[in-house]
Amino acid sequence: MPVSPTDPVSPIDPDSTTGPDSTIGTAAAIAAATIAAAAAADDSTGTDALPYAGGNPYADYRHGEFAFTALTDLADRRLGGAVLAANDELFAERENLLLPEPAEFRPHTFGNKGQIMDGWETRRRRGAGTARPHPTAEDHDWALIRLGVPGIVHGVVVDTAHFRGNYPRQIAVEATELPGTPGPEELLAADWEPLVPRSPVRGHAANGFAVASRRRVTHLRLSQYPDGGIARLRVHGEARPDPAWLAALGTFDLAALEYGGAVEDASDRFFSPPANMIMPGRSRSMGDGWENRRRRDEGHDWVRLRLAGRGVVRAVEIDTGYYVGNAAGWAALYGRDEHGAPDDWFELVPRTRLQPDAVHRLLLPGARPVTHVRLDVFPDGGIARLRLHGSLLDD
Repeated sequence: MPVSPTDPVSPIDPDSTTGPDSTIGTAAAIAAATIAAAAAADDSTGTDALPYAGGNPYADYRHGEFAFTALTDLADRRLGGAVLAANDELFAERENLLLPEPAEFRPHTFGNKGQIMDGWETRRRRGAGTARPHPTAEDHDWALIRLGVPGIVHGVVVDTAHFRGNYPRQIAVEATELPGTPGPEELLAADWEPLVPRSPVRGHAANGFAVASRRRVTHLRLSQYPDGGIARLRVHGEARPDPAWLAALGTFDLAALEYGGAVEDASDRFFSPPANMIMPGRSRSMGDGWENRRRRDEGHDWVRLRLAGRGVVRAVEIDTGYYVGNAAGWAALYGRDEHGAPDDWFELVPRTRLQPDAVHRLLLPGARPVTHVRLDVFPDGGIARLRLHGSLLDD
């Protein structure tokens, strides 16, 4: 299956020595491993994809293992990402680029313009005339993307799933930072910084690119040379929302992805990733939360989160929506302040009985600063959403 934010990353062995205080999954560790993982991605199959021969359309899909995919997809449509404009989308609409689901392929589904593809696909480029029928080396198509949440990009995945003979030869990604909500005209006139230089891509494959720049960005420009189709674009990194906006909000969900919260580690990601818990809105199905496998020991599952900043949590929501026969039985919440005693966890919510398919609202006494929280579930089971309502401290 293709790399996407809805796919689980490598599950953690519940019998290993990894614990809730480990540093596995932190942004620093992910950044350090990114370049090595990208370099180790299998490229033995070359750039050409075989024609579709029937059967499972993903059977020969080439997927890479990229450490940065554990970070938030800053362009996720569910966070507000959008494709604002493209110079061409004759065969397939630009909006498909940011759909959270893996790209699908339904053979022999033809519309008036050809095979219906789940991605962004442009027409075939041509040269200037009879004497020069081929496009030049600089001819390309482009799309402008607004990130759902501004941030620092650690890596990009350009997924050409199901584009076998019609994928681009090369791609490039540029970035800029603009305030407010600029339109295509302002973006086309902006100053752009390269994130991914012009690079070759493979067909029917997840093409991953580590990013060295640590500049905060708000928009991207994706270019493909000279033309072709791209199924999905994933932009993994660390959220950096506008601090003035957060200050104006006052009280907000300190764990939310859209405000800079992030999952650092978890005991298990077997059925669905824990980052689903801090997505915007209510869960839409059982697969839209965090669900671990059934435990057959005396342990329990947990997830550790980094909050948007150092703050005070005043109210907690634990939502088990859509988990009817597989909700967590009990939950407890702990906090940690890395600016105080970074190794000391203290209780925020004692072990509390949970009901299936229900929202549990809990008020917290006191006002102790936290930078991280750990949610423990007993013995296992699903959590749809976790909300930690509070405010940031001045520091």
